[in-house]
Amino acid sequence: MEGEAAHHVGRVLRAQPGQVYELSDGQRVWLGRVETVGRDVVEFALVEELPGHQPSLDSTLLLAVVKFDAFEWALEKATELGVTRIVPLAAARSEKALLVAAPKRAERWTKILLEASQQSRRVSVPLLEPLAKPEVAFAWKAEALRVFLSEAPEAKPLRVVLAGQQQRAAVLAIGPEGGWTDAEFAAGRGAQFQEASLGKLILRTETAVVAALASLNFALSQD
Repeated sequence: MEGEAAHHVGRVLRAQPGQVYELSDGQRVWLGRVETVGRDVVEFALVEELPGHQPSLDSTLLLAVVKFDAFEWALEKATELGVTRIVPLAAARSEKALLVAAPKRAERWTKILLEASQQSRRVSVPLLEPLAKPEVAFAWKAEALRVFLSEAPEAKPLRVVLAGQQQRAAVLAIGPEGGWTDAEFAAGRGAQFQEASLGKLILRTETAVVAALASLNFALSQD
């Protein structure tokens, strides 16, 4: 192990020879015993391969950029809930200053996904896509259940939308706190997204992320 990961294990966790850690390359998991600890290198001996869990639900989160503290909290929780891919959205009602600054946060966001994956003992880290406009992200081709959250009175409850579904892939779109525009609603419907509601109460974006992903996992996951 080299670089920042080795520094964390060696200097922050103060690893000692003989200690064991779970190691993953994103596909498989091993139990590794520390052999030597250097300044920027930690050497392990692989003891045995461990069972690796991959979520049965392939879930993509299309998430409008909101204030960064809330957005980054949502990234962390989405990772813990097993999301496969995250696409930050430049929604029409996202704050323009946030959208300008968002590309500069990509490295930080990638680190948040890595650390949340390690904390939750995920085998793989979610893929973080570049910032995209909703109409572009909605149009991506995918064989998946497509749902976008809506405050419209006619939107069906999410539990109704998910009832009886057998899909093993899902795309969930969550808009900014100002809501989707009419044009974004039209783009979503044109891409076969179904509108769904989380109830009568108005939720913050990060709250909606947790509630909706937990619902998807409950309804569609075979884990």
